Amino acid sequence: MANKRALSWSAALRDLTDERTRRRDVREERLRTTAGLRGTPALALSAWRGRSGRRYVVGVHDLSAPELDEMGEAVVIAVRRDPAGIAELVSVSSSGESPRERLHRTWLARARKGGATEMHVHRLAEGEAERKAIVDDLSMESADPAHA
Repeated sequence: MANKRALSWSAALRDLTDERTRRRDVREERLRTTAGLRGTPALALSAWRGRSGRRYVVGVHDLSAPELDEMGEAVVIAVRRDPAGIAELVSVSSSGESPRERLHRTWLARARKGGATEMHVHRLAEGEAERKAIVDDLSMESADPAHA
């Protein structure tokens, strides 16, 4: 008795296409952190997966103006959470050292108006070009297939 499985190629191709589409979505992938050594509190970390598939580890902070002033070079993601705790990207921008590159309070006001309560900060980008590439990868505006 041979085990034969009938394979529906159309269903398999549809599933593969759906998987590729799901992978291109910008989404948060929560990281598990535990209490640090000797009882210190765990770092609030998370990660975002861009449309390219690249993963960006971020520190999670409350959305506050004083932290924007001390930001330095980073990619900053404004986030709101739905009742189930799923993160939704509200806005993404980059911050640099020079005054023209710093985040402005208008960005903070727009993020709050969009319902953001958290600020996710990625500080591992090396230079302005890499920060811009990360912003483009995470931006929802360029997620439209007509712009991709």
